[in-house]
Amino acid sequence: MEFISKNPALIIIDVQKAFLEKDYPGIKRNNINAELVCGNILNKWRENDLNVIHVRHSSTNPESKLHKSKPGFEFNDYVKPKNNEIVLTKNVNSAFIGTGLDEILKNLNINTLVIVGMTTNHCISTTVRMAGNLGYETFLISDSTACYNTKGLDGIEIDCEIIYEASIASLSGEFAEIISSRELFELLNDR
Repeated sequence: MEFISKNPALIIIDVQKAFLEKDYPGIKRNNINAELVCGNILNKWRENDLNVIHVRHSSTNPESKLHKSKPGFEFNDYVKPKNNEIVLTKNVNSAFIGTGLDEILKNLNINTLVIVGMTTNHCISTTVRMAGNLGYETFLISDSTACYNTKGLDGIEIDCEIIYEASIASLSGEFAEIISSRELFELLNDR
């Protein structure tokens, strides 16, 4: 009951259909089941009647698969919002910029965040860092997020698993507590 009594909010970031496409945005990806894990967490969250905030990315580039005119903009089927859940749209990496998220959380008296979604080294990292800097007690669910291979400055491809591990390690402790979905479910079941 201790964790639930903190009135935590689940922030689901960029779990959109564009990331289902094999070639977007990279060749190889880790944590293939990240979206399914997000959906499982969302279902458990709803069972506990806790606050959910969905955040989606709306690219300003009309050619992007995350542009509002493209099918990839839509939420992944695992995490479709319900009518009473907050939906925010952003067009930068941080879910706090241009969305009113900080004000919404303050109005709901929320200071504990559980963050899940895509991608670890981009919007997840930026949002988690800001959450920590804004003073939120922040939990990042390690198996709910994923990275893609990325080309380094020298043009050599960096494996997604290395990027993921470095991203998670950079956030751990200073900005967030990193836990698995299994550990989160234990916290939610601890009654």
